[in-house]
Amino acid sequence: MQQDYLPVLIQIVIASGFAVATLIASVVLGKRALRNRVKDSPYECGMNPVGEGQARFSVKFYLVAMLFVLFDIEVVFLYPWAVQFREKVGELPVFFWGMLGFVGVLFIAYLYALKKGALQWKN
Repeated sequence: MQQDYLPVLIQIVIASGFAVATLIASVVLGKRALRNRVKDSPYECGMNPVGEGQARFSVKFYLVAMLFVLFDIEVVFLYPWAVQFREKVGELPVFFWGMLGFVGVLFIAYLYALKKGALQWKN
């Protein structure tokens, strides 16, 4: 039984050894960067930088991204259900109503997001 895991252990040791050897080689063989004021300044197509380097984003973008991920995960759960739908003919009512309940809860969440104005860009 333990011999079955030997190739996996050897692979892990080789991969770890390669990673460590690469890091050590870059420290030993790498050139030290000469730092000065010009090299430390941000490059903007030959022009002097103006203003803040980091712009602040509205929270609305993060909210829309989270809603997208939420409803995208819904599709991930719907896909296997749609694939299995044809094979579950005997269990059709339970299978169908269970998924309809799932979609219903997510539809209520979508209506809530609309009511709260999560998808309105003008605010």
